[in-house]
Amino acid sequence: MADESRRNIGLLGATLIGVGAIVGGGVLALAGTAFASAGPAAIVAFALNGVIAFATARSFAGMARAFPQSGGSYNFAKMVLSVRFAFAVGWVVWFASIVAAVLYALGFAVYAVLVIKEIYSATGHDLPGWVGHRATVVVLAGLATAFYSVNLLRKSGGGGNIETVGKVIIFIMFIGFGAWALLSEPSSAAMPETFFYGAAPGLIAAMGFSFIALQGFDLIAAVGGEVREPQRNIPRAMYYSLVIALLIYMPLLFVVMTAGVTEGSSIVSMSEAEPDAVVAIAARNIVGDFGFWMIAVAALLAMLSALSANLFAASRISASMAKDRMLPWAVAKQSEKRGIPVGGVLASGGLVLAVLLVLEEVAVAGAAASLIFLLTFALVHYISFLARRRGAIKEKGAWKWLPVGGGLACIALAIFQGVVVPAAGLITVVWVAVGAGIYLTLFSHRAEAVDAGDMARNPLRSVARGVNPLVLLPIANPDSAAGLVSIAHALTPPNIGRVLLLSVIRKSEGDPADELKKTQAALGQTLTASFRQDMYPEALATVAPDPWSEIARVARTRDCRSLLLGMSKLDEQSPTAGHLEKLMSDVDSDVVVLRAKSEWQLENAKKILVPVGGKGYQDELRARMLGSLSRTAEREVTYLRVLNGKIDDNDYKRIEKELKRFAQGEAPGFNRVVLVRSENAIDEVIRECEQSDLTIIGVQRLGRRKKLFGNFAMQVVQKTTKALMLISRRG
Repeated sequence: MADESRRNIGLLGATLIGVGAIVGGGVLALAGTAFASAGPAAIVAFALNGVIAFATARSFAGMARAFPQSGGSYNFAKMVLSVRFAFAVGWVVWFASIVAAVLYALGFAVYAVLVIKEIYSATGHDLPGWVGHRATVVVLAGLATAFYSVNLLRKSGGGGNIETVGKVIIFIMFIGFGAWALLSEPSSAAMPETFFYGAAPGLIAAMGFSFIALQGFDLIAAVGGEVREPQRNIPRAMYYSLVIALLIYMPLLFVVMTAGVTEGSSIVSMSEAEPDAVVAIAARNIVGDFGFWMIAVAALLAMLSALSANLFAASRISASMAKDRMLPWAVAKQSEKRGIPVGGVLASGGLVLAVLLVLEEVAVAGAAASLIFLLTFALVHYISFLARRRGAIKEKGAWKWLPVGGGLACIALAIFQGVVVPAAGLITVVWVAVGAGIYLTLFSHRAEAVDAGDMARNPLRSVARGVNPLVLLPIANPDSAAGLVSIAHALTPPNIGRVLLLSVIRKSEGDPADELKKTQAALGQTLTASFRQDMYPEALATVAPDPWSEIARVARTRDCRSLLLGMSKLDEQSPTAGHLEKLMSDVDSDVVVLRAKSEWQLENAKKILVPVGGKGYQDELRARMLGSLSRTAEREVTYLRVLNGKIDDNDYKRIEKELKRFAQGEAPGFNRVVLVRSENAIDEVIRECEQSDLTIIGVQRLGRRKKLFGNFAMQVVQKTTKALMLISRRG
């Protein structure tokens, strides 16, 4: 959950973000294309798109109620799907918002140039040569982008509210003038001879081209971490913004295709001649030059408010990804006073400016943005359906099947878009390929560790992902049962995690009754300790000549996620160490070995030491372990790194900063970072161990039948008297 002190956007502000992104730019740019494809039935296409949009908004609203953090589609994917899938979703949604911002910046520049031309024409002056250059459009678009980026750095709201209110007022005025014209001279209305001009294919084409005109409600979910009372306000803001958009769009389209068409002409021919300016032409036909200027001003305000909304959303998506270590840490940087994601704003604004310099095919980029949004909307429907099936979202009746229909409709429109504009699909594939390369080479390791820790701290994510982990706990020494059970309890998410207690009866020539009595005593004490901690495990007793091989067999056949073992002693020369190494090599489970005194209790482990400095093979498992331990009690976590004694101060400060970032990602709320200059790392680690209640050390597994316990781990095990936990994840 986001920090409540950072939630400063109310219902009105959230609604204005949606209205600012939806209303204006899309309908002005795409109404002509829709009319040219479907004729007057374009109004039906917008209405059908409205139905799909409301179905999509319902899926967004359900997810936003369950997961009210910033990030929108990316955040939902992170909660329900794998971390890699979440990166892919975040990467393309960020790109879609960037491209949408580019389009609206260029749209503003194009209309600004048009206004300049009209001014020169009205005053009788010759048009300067610079007005017609592409550089002028780029400069104007860049200035608008820079202005709103700076504006986002100054205040935490989305900005653009004045522009949003202004354009809505102008659209209402235009609709009013059109209605007055129809009522005054009803015979002058140009009623079309053929309503469904393009039949079914034309209607579908109009839907595909114009769906992007209703995109924007999703941006409210993208900034969900800053909305007050998110479970209540985010869904309402989405629905309100769509209702406002359709209450403007439907009468506006009706006025354009009736009162806005001159006698002897038709909306189809007018749209085919001037698809980008059909609304402005209709306004001039209804109100004269004043109508043209009214729509021109509305277009400028619409483009600017949509630019602001998309920059706002893009900055929050990128900042959310950076917090999860899927983008550079600098992108997650926030201002301390207002919590504004300064890094996200600068990264998103900078990328928009860069794309402005190289983008020439604006129409193709717009089609790519539409395609990406449709695909992500379909994915949100799928995510919502999964979350409902897994119980993360509670919904009964026919409503739970709504995401299926909405998702199929979005996929169908996306396929149409990809077929009609192949370059849009190509741009999408290239961007995804670039993102995959960046993620796998730069961010996957840290991102997956952060994700593992966050899942451990937030059991709802395990529910949403359908994870049902099984922890195998072999019982050998009843005296250590309580401590082991407490760790098993921490490793299993509440209500969904399971613990399997295993007691292996050694097959021997002795009296089997004696072995059974020992097994019953061990299981009895362990179950008693489990019940005291409100944990109700399964219990399994098996007979085998070799307990170690039997543990490995059960771990494999029961597909155990974790194997938890307790050792009172662990010596490199003892047979136990050899058996343990072989066991760890034979299983595919994560292995946790606790070496502690029999009376040790997890509840007393308030100070945890984490020595780091290796290649990070165990980061993901350690993050999950620390997240699990922090869920059961508040603990003090210390990260320790021993440096070469000759390291200079500059490198020392750089490493210290990196370690703090590392610790913050793996264990948010960690207490301290300790860097020590020394030539003897083992002595320094042991010294810190003696001041801690529990030390966690990673052991690497590179393959079967290879030595696992190196000199460092074994020396620490043997020289410290405090509790020690060895963790090993299959590499």
